[in-house]
Amino acid sequence: MKTLTKEMQAKLSPAQCIKLLKDGNERFVNNLKLNRNLLQQVNETSTGQFPFAVILSCIDSRTSAELIFDQGLGDIFSARIAGNIVNEDILGSMEFSCKLAGSKVIVVLGHTSCGAVKGACDHVKMGNLTVLLDKLAPAVNAEKTVEADRTSKNLDFVDKVAKINVDLAKKQILQRSDILRDMNQNGEIAIVGAMYNVDSGTVEFMND
Repeated sequence: MKTLTKEMQAKLSPAQCIKLLKDGNERFVNNLKLNRNLLQQVNETSTGQFPFAVILSCIDSRTSAELIFDQGLGDIFSARIAGNIVNEDILGSMEFSCKLAGSKVIVVLGHTSCGAVKGACDHVKMGNLTVLLDKLAPAVNAEKTVEADRTSKNLDFVDKVAKINVDLAKKQILQRSDILRDMNQNGEIAIVGAMYNVDSGTVEFMND
């Protein structure tokens, strides 16, 4: 598998980048990962990097974007934070990834059985985690279909909140970043949401 070059990156459309991720996840699920010489990729990326996507995912140990999308060194930017929330640092990282480094797609990747979402559902208060979980509260409040047992014990409720959180994060990116909003409107990038299933390893893209 070739390491991405500036020329290869420039030729990719946002739709093609999404397909690369979908194809990579299919390989991951079927245990058919591409054969890569990672040491060679270390050498080939030593003077520059040209990733085609930036993935905002949770810190959950099961959701490493490089693994679940079967990507190599230099292929994707990976921004990880509990609950895949959006803040100024994440937005700045995305603006760098797309405007300066040429990435064509932003994926907000939530996942099933998310511990951060569970904490928000249970209204956990603990040190600095309290501030982080408060950012997930709008997703908890926006989930209206579940009336009973709106706690972490109800995994169906947890996963519904996680999906809403992905959608809200996408909206926040567009609302809070003029740079990314303009690039999206001009067709230079795509901003999509997805959910990773920790039971099956599959990624479901939402409204892409």
